[in-house]
Amino acid sequence: MKTITVLLVDDHRVVREGVKAMLSIQPDIDVVGGAGSGAEAVTLATEHAPDVVLMDLIMPEMDGVEATRRVRAASPDSKVIVLTSYHQDEHIFPAIRAGAISYLLKDIDPEALADAIRRAAEGEAVLHPRIAARVVQELHGSRQEEANPFVDLSEREIDVLKLIADGRSNAEIAEQLVISTKTVKRHVSNILSKLHLGDRTQAAVYAWREGMMGKKEE
Repeated sequence: MKTITVLLVDDHRVVREGVKAMLSIQPDIDVVGGAGSGAEAVTLATEHAPDVVLMDLIMPEMDGVEATRRVRAASPDSKVIVLTSYHQDEHIFPAIRAGAISYLLKDIDPEALADAIRRAAEGEAVLHPRIAARVVQELHGSRQEEANPFVDLSEREIDVLKLIADGRSNAEIAEQLVISTKTVKRHVSNILSKLHLGDRTQAAVYAWREGMMGKKEE
């Protein structure tokens, strides 16, 4: 029986220890490390090249989406399973786009989690039923077939998106639009959520690709 190596990533030690204890009774699963931050996850993934990474999403400094992207870059053969309490679109789609193969919620049964790890190691995706429903709805176009920034975003969000695409920092955007950096961060978060994008770079690429930078301000 092949042993599946697993890296646990969660900023709460009690969660890491609990999941580790839960998986320790599985004869074919070996927890090779536990990371309390996204940065530590990247370091340990580089060191151990685990078969599977169980990734929390909401962590300080580097969230699970960015950590997933970096772990996949550092250890391309590692399969990332998101294990979180969050099931909103702004978490689901960026995580999947970042490279997560599965998306599970923390209320999962221990045996179901072990099975998801085994399936991930074989390259098979597992989605919590609620998450699967959202993905299917998305594929079936229950939302717009393609996000239209001039419909989905407010005028101020469009202004912010254009400035992001122009390479401006949050502080520079705040100064130009005469708003606080906290407000800019909220607009950026809304933009990424509405357009199902993972980060500012993707937002900038989106704006240029959609021809937004060629459109003059009203």
